Amino acid sequence: MAETYEAGRRVRLPNGAERPIKVFINGVEQKEGTDYSIHGREIVFSRPLVKERVSSGRWIAMTLGLFGSYGKNESVDVHFRRAGKTQVLSDAKVVD
Repeated sequence: MAETYEAGRRVRLPNGAERPIKVFINGVEQKEGTDYSIHGREIVFSRPLVKERVSSGRWIAMTLGLFGSYGKNESVDVHFRRAGKTQVLSDAKVVD
């Protein structure tokens, strides 16, 4: 089984990111004020986000198709406006 860990509660917004900002965890839209808040250039989540740590042996086995990975691994996507265009930050880096 894969090891999971609390990666943190924050994601940094790219330079120039403007509202409207939509945040998704594993494809599910999150609600501002309930699930997250925006402080300056950071999205701060109300709970820790969980990532999966995959060992090199497990990674090789997955690459060879011997088995998959079944741990919890939350992915954050952020939709925002910059210079009048909608942009997407996929699998945003979670910081502590």
